[in-house]
Amino acid sequence: MKTAPHILVIRLSAMGDVAMLVPVLWVLAQTYPELKITVLTKPFFNPLFNGIPNISILTAEVYTRHKGFGIISLASEAAALKLTAVADVHNVLRSKIIRFLLWIRGVKISPIDKGRGEKKLLTNANGAEIKPIKSTHQRYAAVFGNLGYPINLKEHIAPKPKQLSSKLQELVGTKPRKLIGIAPFAAHEGKMYPLSFMKRVIEDLNKTNSYQIFLFGGGKKEITKLNKLAFGFETVSNIAGQLTFEEELALISNLDIMLSMDSGNGHLAAMYGIPVITLWGVTHPYTGFRPFNQPNENQIISNRDKYPLIPTSVYGNKLPKGYEKVMESIPPELVVEKVLKTL
Repeated sequence: MKTAPHILVIRLSAMGDVAMLVPVLWVLAQTYPELKITVLTKPFFNPLFNGIPNISILTAEVYTRHKGFGIISLASEAAALKLTAVADVHNVLRSKIIRFLLWIRGVKISPIDKGRGEKKLLTNANGAEIKPIKSTHQRYAAVFGNLGYPINLKEHIAPKPKQLSSKLQELVGTKPRKLIGIAPFAAHEGKMYPLSFMKRVIEDLNKTNSYQIFLFGGGKKEITKLNKLAFGFETVSNIAGQLTFEEELALISNLDIMLSMDSGNGHLAAMYGIPVITLWGVTHPYTGFRPFNQPNENQIISNRDKYPLIPTSVYGNKLPKGYEKVMESIPPELVVEKVLKTL
């Protein structure tokens, strides 16, 4: 008897990378309804995959029972699922070990090509003309194509907004306002819009009294900063630390627009087909991390004539001397204009 097709998809971190996988899996599941999909990921990310047909989660407890030699146990748990293929869309040491242990059991494997050479050419351009390379979503799709499951990302149908709980309905309110999400933080300084500039954006949007604005973030320091940012604005709410991850996703799915840095929140909104305006500092959308299905005009890029080393790196962890104020080359007025035009 032939084994039913069953793919293990490995993507353990980080938030934005996992979120970028979600629309790809939606297309895969819709294209091949007979295909069983198991995602190997960290438990925190489980809610991201809710609703995708024929999908299940294998939890990786990488800091406890699957730490160190526990990875062998994790591979055994995966093998017990009677897999026919492994799609390694992470391609790091941990995922390489897992896929090797499954490969020696006869499971077909396909790792992602991260395009490091192409990305290096972009980060070493030094002001020369640059062109977009393959997106991360396309690289994910290629992994499944190599396993015999080609997909067309243009066929993606965004999931419907999640139902708001009474808690979220109270937060949204009853006034007929459009909902704007703002995520002003990023993992690295060179990717973050100055909060003083973001406050000017919020002030202009607040003046219209037509929008309800929600600030997204996490961690004690960010929550404190967001509270200061929201202070004095009737239409602005800091939801950081107030909601569970599932509640945040439900709220995001009901937004009319998300304004974010080159960070995970933009990718979370794009999962649901929400328009995302992305502000780019020392990184650039041409490296392949533009939120899913978002047009070029939604990407606001720092002044590359003034800062020719952009992109200084793929992830924004390199901030050359003199580039500390790179984001200040994006005027708040331009951001407001783009948000209003998109709405």
